[in-house]
Amino acid sequence: MSYLGVESSLTGRRWVGPGPEETRQAEALVQRTGLNHALCAVLARLGVGAEETESYLAPKLRELLPDPRSLKDMERASERFLKAVRDRERIAVFADYDVDGGSSAALLLDWLRQMGRQATLYVPDRIDEGYGPNVPAMQALAAEHDLIICVDCGTLSHEPIAAAKGAADVVVLDHHLGGETLPDCVAVVNPNRQDEDGALAHLCAAAVVFLMLVEAGRQLREAGAKGPDLMAALDLVALATVADVAPLKGVNRAFVHQGLRVMAGRARPGLVALSDVARLERAPAAYHLGYVMGPRVNAGGRIGKADLGARLLACDNPSEAQAMAERLDQLNTERREIEASVREAALAQAEARGLEAPLVWAAEDGWHPGVVGIVASRLKEQTNRPSIVIGFEGDEGKGSGRSVPGVDLGAAIQKLAAEGLLLKGGGHKMAAGLTVLRDKLEPAMARLSELLERQGAGQGGAADLRVDGLLMPGAASVELVEQLERAGPFGAAVPGPRFVLPDMQIRYARRVGKGHLKLTVSDGLGASLDAILFSAFDGPLGPALEDHKGARFHLAGKLDVNFWQGRSTVQMRLDDAAPASVQG
Repeated sequence: MSYLGVESSLTGRRWVGPGPEETRQAEALVQRTGLNHALCAVLARLGVGAEETESYLAPKLRELLPDPRSLKDMERASERFLKAVRDRERIAVFADYDVDGGSSAALLLDWLRQMGRQATLYVPDRIDEGYGPNVPAMQALAAEHDLIICVDCGTLSHEPIAAAKGAADVVVLDHHLGGETLPDCVAVVNPNRQDEDGALAHLCAAAVVFLMLVEAGRQLREAGAKGPDLMAALDLVALATVADVAPLKGVNRAFVHQGLRVMAGRARPGLVALSDVARLERAPAAYHLGYVMGPRVNAGGRIGKADLGARLLACDNPSEAQAMAERLDQLNTERREIEASVREAALAQAEARGLEAPLVWAAEDGWHPGVVGIVASRLKEQTNRPSIVIGFEGDEGKGSGRSVPGVDLGAAIQKLAAEGLLLKGGGHKMAAGLTVLRDKLEPAMARLSELLERQGAGQGGAADLRVDGLLMPGAASVELVEQLERAGPFGAAVPGPRFVLPDMQIRYARRVGKGHLKLTVSDGLGASLDAILFSAFDGPLGPALEDHKGARFHLAGKLDVNFWQGRSTVQMRLDDAAPASVQG
């Protein structure tokens, strides 16, 4: 049964609220814990029982951290790493160009610096070299180094890693889906190896690197030595976990919870500079990691200098960090402009092809490979379908895909590569990359659509919108937001609290920034609340609310604290709306 009778909102979604059992559980939590009803509604939705509430609201890393040695090759990787440190060997870190890769590299570079050692950072150029290790780069690094550590890449890089053999040892610390065989190297630590049990499959690469450093610390203590404080490194793990859309469950939740507390201390120059250039007036929350800081770190790898994000995160000089953060901020603005033009063209092409298929895809000459992943994400969000966007340069196209829950895109892409329809491809369940020849494009996309349909892709319309309950404007307070945040951090697999403001009058609507809509809404009884709709005019929602003609609406969204000139006020970040005349 739909919530408030909304079967098809202004964005075409059905609203779904808590069921009877969930409602009873929320009431029981209120009675047994004395916590706020809105917070208990969220805890009930997350399946948290009364006896678990205390530990859930304050997750402790020491209780949730897995034994690093439960991952295959972990002891071997740590031993080889420490040998390089002890013997003052020349170390190179080969990292992916995204936030996870940059954070992973920064973890190692910072740890080594604290131990009085240096390492060479190498991040491949997205356009010239593509994702992951390549033969020329690995040969060049091997000629000058004794140990190469590949982070957030390398699991499928058999030939490039073989090219280093004999000159340098290689250790892989990764989380992307593994193949039937592994590269011939010292160690491949990856929770998504095919011979792993999958218990830690939700970790990002930075978390794998962190676990390796935990194991290195254990081995150092056994030898009577001491390593750097790893708790201070959790800010980087938190950033990578959120930005890489890893599910915020188990130890990931503790990583982000503790990492945000570390970040609030403003001890890492790179993250301080990022916060300042983004004009954050408060300590970052999980939302800011994913939507404010992450995109700026990514901007270098997308359209600028590939290693800029990693260098910023590893930087220990505030003035240098500020200069790099300002450059990344500028690149991010340029990235948004490029993305907007590609998104418009990709959507038009996908619509012409049909948005009801199991796979939504678009491909064109000249589309910047640095934005195809973001555009694929936008298509996925708009259609509730796995989406692929490909930019061609000559006969070769480089693309990126995003998936929906329950559909393993990475495995399907990997199968296509094994079948010869792709030059290469891989990733994980929710995101993947690929390279395809022009003459294989149509058969590859047809085959991928077939594989995804077998997994259930394309069976539904627009995704249902899940809400936690009703909220009146007068009840929306800074205190309420702070209480709700105790159930966080929120993100992948743990959606944040979403409430409905019922039967609202729109008293004020004005365009702000680049395509956003600012609203003030009222219940008609004297209480009002500010709301903001980001990218309001990319779909039907913004135009309908701006041109409301006095109509009343049910408004669904998430509460947020807005800091401005030293004042804290509550606003709602709108997700959806429906005419209040809708009846159940």
